[in-house]
Amino acid sequence: MNEKMGKAFLIVRMKGTVNVPYWADTTMDLLHLDKRYRATIIPEKDNTKGMLDKIKHYVSWQEIDVFTTKELLEKKARKGGYQKITTEDVTKLGFKSTDELAKSLADGSATLSKLKPLKPWFALSPPIHGFKRNTKKMYGEGGILGSHKELLAQVRLMM
Repeated sequence: MNEKMGKAFLIVRMKGTVNVPYWADTTMDLLHLDKRYRATIIPEKDNTKGMLDKIKHYVSWQEIDVFTTKELLEKKARKGGYQKITTEDVTKLGFKSTDELAKSLADGSATLSKLKPLKPWFALSPPIHGFKRNTKKMYGEGGILGSHKELLAQVRLMM
């Protein structure tokens, strides 16, 4: 858990699909966030920050660490047929272990959408015991939307 924070964002869609404007829906489709509580890991770039700023009223994000990335890969990563990934799948991708895959995802050198047998998203459950903050406000206003400082702890309750 003392791993250095990476150069990639964990993005989680917090709002549903109803009454979402076309431009926000298109942006979330590009990020592979087509349903509520879908999560993805995106490398930090200027265009990524612009996309996040555009859809900040529908998603939460935070820089991800290697520990959380590894936990997401082991518990929630899926391949075709919605099956869990195995060590053989990881070696076919060119990585020695899930630790190495998690490290490359967390530092931004690999992207989920380029790792072909894997789904480019993680399907999370609603959080156990609900959200502790308001779900309709930005993080700075006491809510969960936008750049969220406690998102990694929240995601652990959603796995």
